[in-house]
Amino acid sequence: MARKGRRPEVPQAEDELDALKSEVAEDLGLEDDIAEEGWENMTTREVGKIGGHMVKKMLRFAEKEMNRRGGRIKE
Repeated sequence: MARKGRRPEVPQAEDELDALKSEVAEDLGLEDDIAEEGWENMTTREVGKIGGHMVKKMLRFAEKEMNRRGGRIKE
């Protein structure tokens, strides 16, 4: 899934971000629409919904990881 003009902060995570995007789209029941129409033909609303849910999942992950590290961000 090519990104137009955006690059991840951690380039090595690009595949994981694409997998998360697909996972969230599936969770939202949009995988059939994407398969039929392609990512480039998704509505702004659909793409925004996917992005919003991705952010929620990433925040939950970060909060759990920070808790595991005793509130420290740096390793």
